[in-house]
Amino acid sequence: MIDLLPAALGLSQQALLLGFVVFLRVGAMMAVLPAFGERSIPQRVRLALTLCFTIVVTPAVADFIAPFSVQSGAMGRAIATEVLAGLAIGIVLRLFVMILEIAGTIIAQSTSLSQMFGGGAVEAQPVVGHLLLVGGLALAAMLDLHVRVVEIIIMSYDFIPVGTFIGGATLSDWGLQHIRSGFAMAFSLSAPFVIASLVYNVALGVINRAMPQLMVAMVGAPAITLGGMALMMITLPLLLQIWQHGFDVLLMNPFGAR
Repeated sequence: MIDLLPAALGLSQQALLLGFVVFLRVGAMMAVLPAFGERSIPQRVRLALTLCFTIVVTPAVADFIAPFSVQSGAMGRAIATEVLAGLAIGIVLRLFVMILEIAGTIIAQSTSLSQMFGGGAVEAQPVVGHLLLVGGLALAAMLDLHVRVVEIIIMSYDFIPVGTFIGGATLSDWGLQHIRSGFAMAFSLSAPFVIASLVYNVALGVINRAMPQLMVAMVGAPAITLGGMALMMITLPLLLQIWQHGFDVLLMNPFGAR
């Protein structure tokens, strides 16, 4: 047993080295990852989740990391490249969750619901955005988000090899593509409320011209609030389904064309 101890120690050191390299990428992702990286989650819980993801991912990507880990200066290069890679992947996934916040802000401003029941979230945002965000994160977690995150981390070693810096042009094109599609989807989700607000304000202007003595603001404010809440009750489940379908498409191929 004593003769086998040096070999066992060598294997354990190699496993710890591989795990540390994976931990760098996973830890950077967890800082901004949807659901698992929310600021409302305690840091100890996020650290435990990071370790769990690292333990699951390391055996699957050991063959990718083993040749790199024996190079000279591998650790210093890994600290720079793996953290950058993890942040880039996590931010792309976070951008798709921010679609719900953007759509909620547009909806709130269109229907005068921006201050209603506000203050329930860690980040300051309208109540509609908070409802959409919580509903979207809960829906994603129910549909095995943790499994998809593991798949994405494993796939990322093909798209961003260990020890490789992401090119500025590649990162710019990748990010702009997701930002452009994200704003397009956010406006699409809020379109029913924007159209309803436009029709309401046009009708209010016509009534005001026809009856100048009527205080249309006193009559119209409760109407737009009630109409916005009724429209929320009807459309929010459908909007979350549309967002969830787009999120599934992103999780299937976060590194390629959308």
